[in-house]
Amino acid sequence: MRIDAHHHLWDLAVRDQPWTHGLPELHRSFGPSHLRPLLERNAVDTAVVVQTMADAEETPELLALAAGDTHVKAVVGWTDLTDPAVSDRLRELRDAPGGTALVGIRHGVQDEPVSDWTSRGDVRRGLRAVAATGLSYDLLVRPDQLPDAVRTVRELPDVRFVLDHAGNPVIGEAGLDAWTAEMKNLATCPNVAVKLSGLVTRVPSGADPVRALRPFTDVLWSAFGPHRVMFGSDWPVCLLAADYDDVLAVTDALCEELSAPEREAVLGTTAVHWYGIPA
Repeated sequence: MRIDAHHHLWDLAVRDQPWTHGLPELHRSFGPSHLRPLLERNAVDTAVVVQTMADAEETPELLALAAGDTHVKAVVGWTDLTDPAVSDRLRELRDAPGGTALVGIRHGVQDEPVSDWTSRGDVRRGLRAVAATGLSYDLLVRPDQLPDAVRTVRELPDVRFVLDHAGNPVIGEAGLDAWTAEMKNLATCPNVAVKLSGLVTRVPSGADPVRALRPFTDVLWSAFGPHRVMFGSDWPVCLLAADYDDVLAVTDALCEELSAPEREAVLGTTAVHWYGIPA
C-alpha cells in the first residue's frame, strides 16, 4: 500500500487562498480531477488531504469531498483550538457528512508571530481536546518554533503528534546541526511521527535535491526510525520546485538504503497506523 500522507485541494471559486497571491504556479484551483491521474500513475492508493485555511467552513467541505472520492480517504482539518467549546466543534466535525474521514487537526503555527504558541494554556487545552476526540495533531512550525514544539510534545504525552515537513529545516550545512539537535530531542517522545514532505521547495535553487536532503533523512532514519516517518507529496505546493512524479522519485531515492519493510513503512504503513487509515 502506498499512501500520500500530505496534499492539498482548493477551489478559488469557493474560497480565496491569499497566501498563493504572487505565486502563479499555485494561484489557481486544484481539485480531485487534477490529483487523481497523478495518484494512479504512481500507484498511490490513498491520499490524506490537509487544510490550508483557518476557516471553519473548509474542513466540512474536505470531509464531504473525501466521502465521495476513491483516493482521498482521510482529512487533517482545522478548528480553533482556543475556542472554549472546541470539544463540541470537534464532535460536530466527526458527526458531519464524511466525518469518519477526519483523522487529525492542524493550525498554521508557522504564521503565528511568537515562537511559543503551542505552550499557551488555551492552546494546550485545545490539544487535549483533539486527543480526547481520538484525533492526531499536525505540527506546522518554523525552525525557531521547534524548541516549543518539542516541549509541547514532551509535556502532552497523551496527544498523538505529526511534525509536518520535518519541521521546515533550512536545507544546507548552516541549518543541519541545530535542526538535528531538535530532532534528536523530539525523537525521545514516542507520541510523535514526522512527515517526509514539503522539503523539495526548501532545497536551494540549482542543487541536487537527493544530495541536499540526504543528510536530513539520515537523521530521521537514525533518530525516529522509518516506522515513525511518513511520505507526503505536499502537492500542489511542491510545484514551486518539482512536479508530483519528481517528488516521488526523490523520495524513492532517499529511501533506497532502507529495507523493503522500512520503505513500506515510510511510503504507507506509518500513515495507516498513525492516522488510523483503513488498510
